[in-house]
Amino acid sequence: MKAITSLTALVLGASLAATALAQETTNSTPSPAEAGAGAAAATSGQAPAAADAADAATGAAEGGDAPVEMAEGQTTLPNGMDITPVTQENGRWYNAEGIPVPKIEEDGTVDFATFNGYRRYSAECHVCHGPDGEGSTYAPALKTSVLRLDYYEFQEIVASGKQEVNTAQNQVMPAFGTNKNVWCYIDDIYAYLLARGTEELPRGRPAKRADKTEDYIAQEDSCMSM
Repeated sequence: MKAITSLTALVLGASLAATALAQETTNSTPSPAEAGAGAAAATSGQAPAAADAADAATGAAEGGDAPVEMAEGQTTLPNGMDITPVTQENGRWYNAEGIPVPKIEEDGTVDFATFNGYRRYSAECHVCHGPDGEGSTYAPALKTSVLRLDYYEFQEIVASGKQEVNTAQNQVMPAFGTNKNVWCYIDDIYAYLLARGTEELPRGRPAKRADKTEDYIAQEDSCMSM
């Protein structure tokens, strides 16, 4: 049962999970800051793949991640996660690892959680990150970020905030871990951004959506009443 029992516990759990993951992947996955450093080194002739590093630095400076190419029908993200929906609980769909993912039918019908993710993103996130997860001049395109970030890293950033202040960018994201209008729907927002990043969902309000289930309503009421 994936029920939200405590905002504090979720924030702490996301933080611990993200910390552990970061320790495991430090030597294999460069951070945006490291990518920027690599670009600087390449410019001075100290590192290979200068073009790739420069593209990453340029994307950060413009407030968005560099584009991620995914083949049509591809279900494995660049971060290695399979987004195939396997089980449904509390009105939300999850992959085999228990991570929330979108489920979109052949006729374009979007599961309710993903649809609600669009609504919550549009209400709480688009001012900085741009409509439809497209990014802006001062905040990255989250539809691209979620394809690279681990799910728990995404939770940690939303819960605790993030600062990227250097010569290339000046980004300060506030913490939303105590904002129920965000945190009670963090999985919905995540699933929506995955659908946008993989191009399963076009820009704008989804035209068709599944109904809101009783289980979803119960979990929503539980979280919002805390």
